[in-house]
Amino acid sequence: MSKWVKFISLLLLFLTLTACSEEEEEVQPEDRLSEYVAYWNERNLSDMYDMVADKSKEIYPSEEFIDRYQKIYNDIEVSDLSITYSVPELGEEEEDVIPSSFPIQVSMNTMAGEVNFESEISLIEQNISEEETNWFIEWNPGLIFPELEYGAEVSIETVEPTRGQIFDRNQNGLATNETIYNVGLHPALFGENESEQKEQIAALLDISVETINNALAQDWVTDDTFVPLKKVTMADQDIIPELDAIDPVIKRAEMGRAYPYGEATAHLIGYIGSITAEELEEKEANSYSQSDLIGKRGLEQLFESRLKGKRGLKIIASSNDREDTIIAEQPVQDGENITLTIDADLQQAIYASYQDDAGTAAAINPKTGETLALVSSPAFDPNQLTYGISQTKWNALQNDEQNPLLNRFASTYSPGSTIKPITAAIGLDNDTIQIGEGIEIDGLTWSKDGWGNYEVRRVSESSGPVDLQDALIRSDNIYFAQKTVELGSEAFVAGLKQFGFGKDLPYTYPISDSTISSSGTIDREILLADSAYGQGEMQMSALHLATAYTPILNDGDMLQPILEADEQTNQVWQTGLLTSENAQVIKEALRQVVTAPNGTAPEANISDISLSGKTGTSELKSSQGEDGQENGWFVAYPEEEDILISMMVEHVEGRGASHYTVEKVANLFKTIR
Repeated sequence: MSKWVKFISLLLLFLTLTACSEEEEEVQPEDRLSEYVAYWNERNLSDMYDMVADKSKEIYPSEEFIDRYQKIYNDIEVSDLSITYSVPELGEEEEDVIPSSFPIQVSMNTMAGEVNFESEISLIEQNISEEETNWFIEWNPGLIFPELEYGAEVSIETVEPTRGQIFDRNQNGLATNETIYNVGLHPALFGENESEQKEQIAALLDISVETINNALAQDWVTDDTFVPLKKVTMADQDIIPELDAIDPVIKRAEMGRAYPYGEATAHLIGYIGSITAEELEEKEANSYSQSDLIGKRGLEQLFESRLKGKRGLKIIASSNDREDTIIAEQPVQDGENITLTIDADLQQAIYASYQDDAGTAAAINPKTGETLALVSSPAFDPNQLTYGISQTKWNALQNDEQNPLLNRFASTYSPGSTIKPITAAIGLDNDTIQIGEGIEIDGLTWSKDGWGNYEVRRVSESSGPVDLQDALIRSDNIYFAQKTVELGSEAFVAGLKQFGFGKDLPYTYPISDSTISSSGTIDREILLADSAYGQGEMQMSALHLATAYTPILNDGDMLQPILEADEQTNQVWQTGLLTSENAQVIKEALRQVVTAPNGTAPEANISDISLSGKTGTSELKSSQGEDGQENGWFVAYPEEEDILISMMVEHVEGRGASHYTVEKVANLFKTIR
């Protein structure tokens, strides 16, 4: 009897444990949701769809579920996707209730910023076999975004930023956004004289008839479509009435880039043009598109990141019967407007003074360091390069002997005798030049033993001992050569480095470094002598040369040049290059360069304007005694000392050498004063 009792007891225990085990193994809704959420976080869409309830699948086939998730997530560039859920709290009376609906929290980053939303997800129990059931997701598009629950679609709207403009110190526009005309054709309006009309249009727009025919031959063109040909700025508005008179021509006004000062500011401001595939690849993802314009030269290129701005983005849910809803938005950021220290009218006046000459000029305020003008002549029309230049004109620019595509103010040149005030400052600082102390120099040439046939030549003889003042007034090469040879190359090179040679010019616009020689040192005595008066291998930019004169006007301190209006003025680049007394001596001599009977700049001795300055003629030749190109320099400032102009004109040989440049600068001061 006892054996049967034990057996029955064990059997009952086994059945009880089995029942408990089955209950423990029964899948709960939360378990299934946890699995689904894990797939969702991994963006495992196929496994997610396998967990969708049959009744939802009837409405949303797999391709609609998977493709829609993929397209939306890819289009809006979803990253950092995170889905969590929470278990609803139940009251005491609901203790035996198994929850099947759960609050979920969704967060993600998108191209338009972060998106966060809360929703509810429900599970339903359905048979998976005759004896077995499981829990499945009741799915609808509202789980992608709540706004999609009622049939809305996701779209992306971009808002292009307005490109920042560039202004001069007086708020004159240098690179502006203004109305331009997109000139095109209405093909149906061509008359019987179609060939003649095309020739007229081609001539006015400076394009070929072939360009017109190619535009009309595009697959999408119909008789009633607008076929764009070329964009025309207000600078060419004089051709608009003539274009309007040709029947098939249509113009559409739109906002575009314009350069009101044209060639005068071309090298400084640059221009924008269509982005290339290489440029697009280099840029940050989504910051540019294939149709964008981008800075190509000058400040348009240098300030590209500041001028462009950042496009606005909206992720929108829209449907026919409901108001659009913004899911995420990245507000548009317009480009920065930039104001320069440049005086556009002065810039234009200096450029105009070159006429057909090549050269470069820099104008600064020597008391503040502000750049007033940076000129390179000849130049190009940036308006044409932005909106299309004919191949003929482009070839002409490239093949022009004067090289209008070369930015001369960013380049360096032999400064000639304009370096002599700097040489004087170095000699005074090292005591090899003493104020009032003269040296005897005979004849027009001088050579040292061991130099062979090489001679230093001066332009005029002296009537007595030559001191610093006389040497500057007459621009005596021999005086400066002798004094610098006496000084020695080590001290002279050290002095030039204090004046910024061999150093990066601390300046917004990239300017080539001024150099002492090709090696950066002076290891030959002849080279030392030639360098003393700005020949040899010495190279300077017009801006650095102008800057190097500021210690003469600031008691020995060389100012740092600035280009943007919000930069601090009166910044000292190098201090203590001259004593106040020595600066005054050089300043007085520079005035007499203009006023003294034997001075080298008599053309600058004009009424009502008291100019001071220094001339220089640099000779570009490979050996002494041969003829070569001459560049004429003049650095000048008025007694108010509020502007200093450093100007170089190329090929002044046979035209008066530096006197040719002096006359230009003198006439320029007459114009601007």
